Amino acid sequence: MNVRSIWRREMPPGARVPRGWRLAWYLPRRRLGVYFPWPLHRLARWLREVRHRVRAAWRAPTLECLQIFEMQRVHQQRLRLADEYARGYLAGWRECFQTCLAAVEDELTRPDDVWEIGALLSDPPPNRESN
Repeated sequence: MNVRSIWRREMPPGARVPRGWRLAWYLPRRRLGVYFPWPLHRLARWLREVRHRVRAAWRAPTLECLQIFEMQRVHQQRLRLADEYARGYLAGWRECFQTCLAAVEDELTRPDDVWEIGALLSDPPPNRESN
């Protein structure tokens, strides 16, 4: 018999747990509970937690990497805002240009009211008596 099987048992929910054995942790993906004898279950749980925390600390990115990621995120956000601003600016410019172009075309296509340069240049002088 394996030494591991003497000190550790994996049982599904609802299985009969021997006396003196306690749940150390549960594996949800496999739907199994891991059981150890009474005093060892706390030690096994603690060792598993310590191992998990050491692995997480060892695999965590360094402070320099975190700073680089933060700088990249800020830069991408600025680029996104600049792109949104440019799209809005160009859309507004196009709308204004189209409105002005429509007004000029409307003025040029009117048959009854032809522009006369002389009429534009020779405005009547302002009335000085009203001042």
